[in-house]
Amino acid sequence: MDWNFVIFSAIKIACVFAVMMTMVAYAVLVERKVCAVIQDRVGPNRAAPPFIVAIPVVGPFLVRLGIFHPLADGLKLFLKEDFTPAHVRKIYFWLAPAITMIPALLTVAIIPFGSQIGGQKMVIADLNVGVLYTFGIVSLGVYGIVLAGYASNSKFAFLGGIRSGAQMISYELAMGMSVIPIFLLVGDLSLSKVIGYQAGGGWMILKQPLAFLIFMVAALAETNRMPFDFPEAEQELAGGYNVEYSSMKFGMFFMGEYANMVMSSALVATLFLGGWTLPWFGLDQTATSVVGGLLHIGIFLAKLGIVLLLMIWVRWMLPRFRYDQLMDLGWRRFIPLALANILVTAVWLWMKS
Repeated sequence: MDWNFVIFSAIKIACVFAVMMTMVAYAVLVERKVCAVIQDRVGPNRAAPPFIVAIPVVGPFLVRLGIFHPLADGLKLFLKEDFTPAHVRKIYFWLAPAITMIPALLTVAIIPFGSQIGGQKMVIADLNVGVLYTFGIVSLGVYGIVLAGYASNSKFAFLGGIRSGAQMISYELAMGMSVIPIFLLVGDLSLSKVIGYQAGGGWMILKQPLAFLIFMVAALAETNRMPFDFPEAEQELAGGYNVEYSSMKFGMFFMGEYANMVMSSALVATLFLGGWTLPWFGLDQTATSVVGGLLHIGIFLAKLGIVLLLMIWVRWMLPRFRYDQLMDLGWRRFIPLALANILVTAVWLWMKS
């Protein structure tokens, strides 16, 4: 057994998990700040431990940034009473939040978040069928939401679960078909090979803008974000599939949504924005030093952050569709467009050969 590989892999897993959980926590803060700017409000700017407030100059600045709000939110979720209504189906009721959270954590394992450091690839598992693994695991997330609606034994929650099932099926088809032209061009299902292709041939967003548009909209629908938040629509379903949940069970649904946003942003950065590469200063080549490897990780995180910010911005700028418009867009617009894009790409490759 190669113990260096085992130790390095364990370090990568721990670092990726820590970074992802930190991004999940602070994506909530960024969302609240962006919302405040769009709505001309102050936003969160109070939560901070007393010893931080007491620091001259720096303390009040950190308080105004609100950077301790995620910590306060986490403590609140852990300390709130965990109430389980008497009428729920208890085993499924407890299982649903975990099923919602786990797929996003599993999928991040195949994302190349850098080139290499110390001869080790900056990816936990460089699978040659990476995209199939991704869509296979991501599709499991719907079971958590549907199960939450069923287990809650409530009409509002059940309607939210049914809506989520219909929504995810329709948009997963469009999302899956939107990336087929990319793998036709690359000739491989490995995400590392996709990044390598973009390093030498330009980013996919320039070659496949329609695929990018379909994938981005489908990602919003998959993560139940506005304007596709029908499973939890407060005005219609009083909170939807998670209306009966409290404390950390509700927190796991909340964390699952943001973890899926981070995961979707990472996929967009990998498939369409060149991953960890930049076409300048030799940054599209494998790193030969620790500094170069860290720089590539920083580039990937910056791209991920830009896509995440776009997803947050869309939520506060667009109104919710009607449900028939949602299904019409998925089945009668995006799926035919994705099929046409596959056909055009295949014909172009055939003519080129």
